[in-house]
Amino acid sequence: MRRRGEVKLKYAYYPGCIAKTSGKELDAATRIVAEKMGIQLIDFPEFSCCGGAVIDEADVALNIALNARNLAIAESQRLPILTVCSTCQGMLSRANKVLRENKEMSTKITNILQKIGMQYNGGTEVKHLLQIIVEDYGLERLRGLVTYPLKGLKIAPFYGCHLLRPADVVRFDDPWNPRSLEDLTSALGAEPIRFRGRIECCGFPLLFIKESTANKMAGSLLVEAVEGGADLIVTPCPLCHVSLDTFQSKAAKGVKKRVSIPILHLPQLVGLALGIKATALGLSRHMVSVKDVLKKIKR
Repeated sequence: MRRRGEVKLKYAYYPGCIAKTSGKELDAATRIVAEKMGIQLIDFPEFSCCGGAVIDEADVALNIALNARNLAIAESQRLPILTVCSTCQGMLSRANKVLRENKEMSTKITNILQKIGMQYNGGTEVKHLLQIIVEDYGLERLRGLVTYPLKGLKIAPFYGCHLLRPADVVRFDDPWNPRSLEDLTSALGAEPIRFRGRIECCGFPLLFIKESTANKMAGSLLVEAVEGGADLIVTPCPLCHVSLDTFQSKAAKGVKKRVSIPILHLPQLVGLALGIKATALGLSRHMVSVKDVLKKIKR
């Protein structure tokens, strides 16, 4: 039951592509955790891909138009957007910035949207789930929901690139010395492990161009987290999860080290502390087993 005076949080839910395909556990965990927290997610099947920082390499206007259309859909219902993908957050936020500051591009995109009977007035706010938990929901409020504190777990928060930078686009946390993931980890009862590589690129953009380089980048991050004493890594980015979990064996070979460390999506970590079963959170879908982590959580 919602306490008197508490504001009901309601968002247009933008899961992005990975969470609807290869990373379905991320979508499932987000939905169940949001329900547990009393956050209402409104689905819009007509949302399209954000372009993934790929389309703009060929056609910037097309990429801005794609995201302007998504922003317009949310604006038509007077809803801010909640996304669980750092890249989607970056692309949507970038489109907002360009449309607000570049009159020539704004006029061009307005004409494109008019052809499909839509318009965007610049009123949609875009936030990642982490930002919403920290800023809109509040960590003190979250602490009140924790039924299984993650005591004894040492967790390495991995931010990656797009969640924090460019800082003038995403406007969240300190781009070079962030605290939000560490503060969230502490609120769940675990010990955050700070390591240098937590704000570096995971290597995903290079996976399909120069895999050996991508594996070395991911491998060095994994080794650093393990040597720092981490039991697991938590990331708010599905693409980082692909690099660090799905390709972990190749990443380990890339740095010629033996590495095995579980990688959790942000809502999965929150869900465990809220008492949600591992099966419901989709933890069995991970390439690196989380069984040892679950044993450490007293239930």
